[in-house]
Amino acid sequence: MFTPRDLQLERGWPGIIEGDTVVQLAAQTLQAFFTGGGMARRHAEYPLAEVDFRPPVQHPPAVRDFYAFEEHVKTARALRGQEVPPEWYEIPVFYFSNPAAIYAAEDEIPYPPDTKELDYELEAAAIIGAEGQIAGFTIMNDWSARDLQRAEMKVGLGPAKGKDFATSLGPVLVTSDEFDGTSGTMIARVNGEERSRGNLADMYHSWDAIVAHAARNTHLRPGDVLGSGTVGTGCILEHGDGRWLQHGDVVELEIEGIGILRNRVA
Repeated sequence: MFTPRDLQLERGWPGIIEGDTVVQLAAQTLQAFFTGGGMARRHAEYPLAEVDFRPPVQHPPAVRDFYAFEEHVKTARALRGQEVPPEWYEIPVFYFSNPAAIYAAEDEIPYPPDTKELDYELEAAAIIGAEGQIAGFTIMNDWSARDLQRAEMKVGLGPAKGKDFATSLGPVLVTSDEFDGTSGTMIARVNGEERSRGNLADMYHSWDAIVAHAARNTHLRPGDVLGSGTVGTGCILEHGDGRWLQHGDVVELEIEGIGILRNRVA
């Protein structure tokens, strides 16, 4: 989804990037485009340098975030004095996040006033298209307030308010015929400093397994977001160095084959 910079459309238009140009498509939303079979008339063309991106899905029906990287699971649970339960290897578990708090590349992310431990999470996300199938992939930043999350997780439910304030998606969606989500270097930088590095190939649970479990006893809808979960080393929590995000920090998440999702902490 994009908007010409001089118009600054809140929702934006679906478009296809061709070289240095974005071609507007005759569809109201990305969901409508995929529901229509991935075909739509072409409208105006705009120079890529003169547009801003909106989230690939601005108001997803649902956001499910999975837990598919073993290294992240082991490290995060070890910090709580726990081992990985055998059930983790059997099913790709997930939690529901907030579809009303979706941000695009280059958007400023609100700093929750009741946290002192703001974290990024380096993830990929699959976007569901027609007939419950993956239409393509984008980058996902599952922003986390770790002190809020830590308190609520002690109760045995969640995370909830520790994640409720922001999820970034973007900068673009790469369709599954061009990118299958099975490999690609993943890097996180804060103010230009590399802080995380991993690879999509390290996912323990496959995208097929993730889709199948998400669809179990329900129906996936076009625009549903399925996050991969955090790659190993892909968040400050794993590092244990207490270098939490501060006001004004610029976070860049990069996945080879998709692009760079950049946000500034407001």
